[in-house]
Amino acid sequence: MKYKHIFFDLDHTLWDFETNAYQVLEELYHTHTLASRGVPSFEVFHRTYMIHNDKLWDRFRKGFINRNDLRFKRFSMTLLDFKIGDDKLSHTMGTQFLEILPYKTALFPNAIEVLEYLAAKNYPMHMITNGFEETQLIKMKSSGIDHFFTHVVTSELAGSLKPYREIFDYAIKLAGATAESSIMIGDALDIDIVGAQNVGMDQVYFNNLVPVTGTLKPTYVIQGLHELKDIL
Repeated sequence: MKYKHIFFDLDHTLWDFETNAYQVLEELYHTHTLASRGVPSFEVFHRTYMIHNDKLWDRFRKGFINRNDLRFKRFSMTLLDFKIGDDKLSHTMGTQFLEILPYKTALFPNAIEVLEYLAAKNYPMHMITNGFEETQLIKMKSSGIDHFFTHVVTSELAGSLKPYREIFDYAIKLAGATAESSIMIGDALDIDIVGAQNVGMDQVYFNNLVPVTGTLKPTYVIQGLHELKDIL
């Protein structure tokens, strides 16, 4: 086999973050009766939240804000768009979101099937994720995929974030692997793919929403996880 170790991203690659987060946000919208406070519908609330969440995650990855800022500002900024200035509510929703989210279990189609296929071929599999450690471990356990992975490297554990090479170097060393005999599977061109390329690791890009453009060329591009069987 060309590859000796397989590294996966978790959110948006195996664990269906959008579906799971959508369910939690809908619960919070109704639990806190936001309609009675001037938020016209859940869809409007969700759309507004996603705009702020994406911007704050970008700032977090670049080191401009810390994780507590990320957790609570995405809710306070969303609520402020509806003229709700309520720091207590923002903190409550931020806390509840992270308490409920990891226990959601939606995975991408064929995720379990493909992981079982790779395990049957005796591939050592590892996780490299920018998510918070406790949260990511609960997600994997709740969705029934934790037992497939030998090492789970989070940004907290490595002291570095993707796409920086330090987290990839840390994961490769921990796994007893080499970059040349490893492959990274992820959904983010500027995080998973660029990060793996920077350490000389082959990559599989899986994201139907963001096509590959420009000069960046992943080693492989797939439309569904089942296509990994054609590569590995």
